[in-house]
Amino acid sequence: MEQYQKAARLLDRIERELNSLGLWQSHQPPVQALESQQPFATDTLEFHQWLQFVMIPRMWALIDGQHPLPESIAVSPMAAHNFRNELEQHEQLIQLIREFDVLLSGTDPLQDDV
Repeated sequence: MEQYQKAARLLDRIERELNSLGLWQSHQPPVQALESQQPFATDTLEFHQWLQFVMIPRMWALIDGQHPLPESIAVSPMAAHNFRNELEQHEQLIQLIREFDVLLSGTDPLQDDV
């Protein structure tokens, strides 16, 4: 139960950070874009769109339904790569995603990169 609460708090903070960076969108991308089979939907979505319209809703569904959360997750390396040219501006977002990775998987996928 505690893990669900921590995960929910982190998702809230990730959503707020996306919003404060001006990356939160009010319009959903076309359905076809959301059906991408590529990791992080890199062929159809920007990374922040994937967070907002794919990862975050899936995680909320798992939390709300008290379903098992993923035990192997590593989104923060993609966040760091995606925002590599604007690291300072996106540092807080990357850190929140990193905390989410660590919470669920128990390991820090960025530990070798820092």
